Amino acid sequence: MPSFHIEQFGCRATQADGAAIERQLREQGCSPVADVGAADVVVLNTCTVTASADAQARDAIRKIHAANPYTRIIVTGCYAQRAPEELACLPGVSCVVGNSHKSQIPALLQTVYPVAEPTISRAAAEFIEISQAPLHHSAPILTGNIFELTDVLVAPVLGGEGNHTRPTLKIQDGCNSRCSFCVIPFVRGKSRSLPPQTVIAEIQRLADSGFREIVLSGINLGTYGRDLAPRSDFLVLLRRILDETPVERLRISSIEPLDVTQDLIDLFASTERIARHFHMPLQSASDRILGAMHRWYRAEHYARRTELIQESLPDAAIGADVITGFPGETETDHETTLQFIEDRKFTYLHVFSYSPRPGTKAATLAGQIPGPIIKRRARELRALGEAKNAAFRYSQIGQTLHALTLHPSEDCATRGITPALTSNFLQVHLPVALPSNLFVATKIIGTSEKALLAESPVLAAVELLTAL
Repeated sequence: MPSFHIEQFGCRATQADGAAIERQLREQGCSPVADVGAADVVVLNTCTVTASADAQARDAIRKIHAANPYTRIIVTGCYAQRAPEELACLPGVSCVVGNSHKSQIPALLQTVYPVAEPTISRAAAEFIEISQAPLHHSAPILTGNIFELTDVLVAPVLGGEGNHTRPTLKIQDGCNSRCSFCVIPFVRGKSRSLPPQTVIAEIQRLADSGFREIVLSGINLGTYGRDLAPRSDFLVLLRRILDETPVERLRISSIEPLDVTQDLIDLFASTERIARHFHMPLQSASDRILGAMHRWYRAEHYARRTELIQESLPDAAIGADVITGFPGETETDHETTLQFIEDRKFTYLHVFSYSPRPGTKAATLAGQIPGPIIKRRARELRALGEAKNAAFRYSQIGQTLHALTLHPSEDCATRGITPALTSNFLQVHLPVALPSNLFVATKIIGTSEKALLAESPVLAAVELLTAL
């Protein structure tokens, strides 16, 4: 069987798909390699949420092919589903596999490098026959109707942030909403959920392996369970996880504002086992722009959610996605968004410059904003987000916070500093070298440009034994 390398792009959902493919390839005997140039096969798992994401994928293909022309490059993911023909004509691409057939990739490789009789679809079998022929200027394409897809690729993402300390588990995929700027429903299909018993089993397995914080992710987490029979919901799932598994801390990656109910906030406030961290996409605070975006809420609805969170959890992190430069956005709309954010206790922002996506309604709207104006508005929003984060960090001075130690960067390790992450999504620099994956209690004594500064932490007896 071949060696392989998975090159990841995009969001947590895309990374989770890549982790599932890696698990399947390992199970059938393929060998992962860290060096992309040494791999027999490179699986390029793409994103297409912006034009720059597309460009990044094309650039990676060119570099991989130039470094090793004999490497088979399989391009999959959201870009592969949206525009497979664009990718198939690039030099070095062996085949293009859309999200609709992403789960077939291990079987495809098993056929090219056989160790046993594979079980694959008829479409995949026909695709293999084409892909084994000499490469021409256009690689074979395997895609289908994404809206017929019913499964969720499952495997926790163990790498990335925290360096294997905080795995991410995708429990929901797809989206039934039709925001006018978003291409994701057309490349990921309808909303579908991992069965609760599978979620519980995966979390139990992670907890048994020693992981202490687990991040739950999805394209639209608040819709979890609505497609299942019997029907379930996200709140019921969270309660089951708390009741049936020993996981010490859950973190929710992102949730739509209208899904942040009083019951959900009450659950967060009732236990230390759920991180006090809400990431709610805002996109704009102009009701006119929200309407044009086909968002289902208005600024007053979003504002009320932030008030409810602050009433029950005054130290919770509240983060938001904001899109600037949406077609027709005026300076007044932009100023409205800035003022809305200024008036509320946001703790960080993820700012996105609007990028027209083929096939979306917004791409056809009049009033496309010039690039320089978008860049200037994005700078202003990012500066405001940084100021909000600095103020939130400053407000934590004097507090004793519980944090999970992370694997240190090279710079931190050189300085004898251990980074740690608090429940309310702040990084703390501990002035002592400690192993990762320890919960510590530490008093905050100051801030730096990006992190909190703390005293030497207090370790519980069991943590002390681990550290020693």
